[in-house]
Amino acid sequence: MCRNIHQLHNFEPPATPDEVQAAALQYVRKVAGATRPSQANQAVFDQAVAAIAAATQALLDGLVTTAPPKDREVEAAKARARAEKRYAS
Repeated sequence: MCRNIHQLHNFEPPATPDEVQAAALQYVRKVAGATRPSQANQAVFDQAVAAIAAATQALLDGLVTTAPPKDREVEAAKARARAEKRYAS
């Protein structure tokens, strides 16, 4: 759905609260169709971000896997290589 929302599960070190918050913010922005809500919608926007962040953290805390944790640097390098290939002209 959102290209800027990245997988947060099964990484070493685990996702930080800031990463969870950023993912929630991106999700709410996408669903709302606005990067900045109006003053009239700010409270409900912030409430939605908090609710999504809490649900995301609960999900991450509850997920179980037998796969070894991924290395953030290795995954970032793979993403950069894919982007280079995609945007090469």
